[in-house]
Amino acid sequence: MAAPANRERTNAMSTTLDFDITRNERPLPAVEREGILADPGWGRYFTDHMVTIRYAADRGWYDARLEPYGPLSLDPASQVLHYSQELFEGLKAYRQRDGSIVTFRPYMNAARMNRSAQRMAMPQIPEDLFVAALEHLVRADRDWVPSTEGHSLYLRPFMIATTRALGVNQPAQEYLFAVIASPSGSYYPRGVKPVSVWLSQDFTRAAAGGTGEAKTGGNYAASFAGQAQAVANGCDQVVWLDAVERRWVEEVGSMNLMFVYGSGAEARILTPALTGTLLPGVTRDSMLKLAPDLGVPVEEGRISVDEWQRGAESGEITEVFGCGTAAIISPVGHARGADRAFDIGTGEPGPISMRLREELIGIQYGTRPDPYGWVHPIA
Repeated sequence: MAAPANRERTNAMSTTLDFDITRNERPLPAVEREGILADPGWGRYFTDHMVTIRYAADRGWYDARLEPYGPLSLDPASQVLHYSQELFEGLKAYRQRDGSIVTFRPYMNAARMNRSAQRMAMPQIPEDLFVAALEHLVRADRDWVPSTEGHSLYLRPFMIATTRALGVNQPAQEYLFAVIASPSGSYYPRGVKPVSVWLSQDFTRAAAGGTGEAKTGGNYAASFAGQAQAVANGCDQVVWLDAVERRWVEEVGSMNLMFVYGSGAEARILTPALTGTLLPGVTRDSMLKLAPDLGVPVEEGRISVDEWQRGAESGEITEVFGCGTAAIISPVGHARGADRAFDIGTGEPGPISMRLREELIGIQYGTRPDPYGWVHPIA
């Protein structure tokens, strides 16, 4: 099936490779697969196949393969193991009511991976090749795409440096791009529940000029200590503040944050602006386009912890939520720090965030119109 025209395709670089197809001769039996799909959890199980594509500085992208899922063979001196030249993406495939399968805004994920690659001194992958890799994998493993409402097939494209060298004077010359897939259940199997957040003063996620806007694994490894501190203080997630003043709100966990002011026809949304330290989320971008069309103006700007607390306590800020691929929307009901604690709204999911969530999920699962061209048919 040829990739349909997509208005989000931005990369003029286009490379077409023939994929070498090697089917898994021992796929998981259907009865076992169906048992997994009934309760897949998150990132616990993987499909029968994966995609790999190699890159060398002197020949570009080559050796595209669909092959059985299995271990990768890496030299112990591979640069990814020593200098963390690595990046990844995350998106989902959704089964529609008629049995067809789509994914959501894959060209935006491809463009973001290429921006990350620029920051990490890694090669860019042509957007059409990125999407073709997704299509080959989903078509081969289409039986792994859940049909249960709220479930999906999570797709994880990633790229690692494979050059065998310990020198630090230049980036790697060889890379491996791969895509694996994992069925995922609903992020909120018992209904959407607000989370509590810890306002971290001891740890920061990123600084200006760093890798904050790149989706690279080091950012996530660096977040574990802050998340552990949040849990130790009785909270579900950590809120990251700016690295200079420890005053301006940036992200929550691995999600972008949005603040709702007012209610009803007077509601408006403020979200921290992209300054180079925040990840430009695909769900965030979708909200920026979707909310105004639903009558809720959106502004990108700054908000301090003090402004957040004052707004919440006065009732001016009525809802706060994180947004990302996994949860779509995660309401925040309570915030706490070393010297403060306050509730947001009623402590329950608010009408603006829930309306946005329902609209976006409806587009993804094909139960609502998609006027933006976000849905990309695969199989």
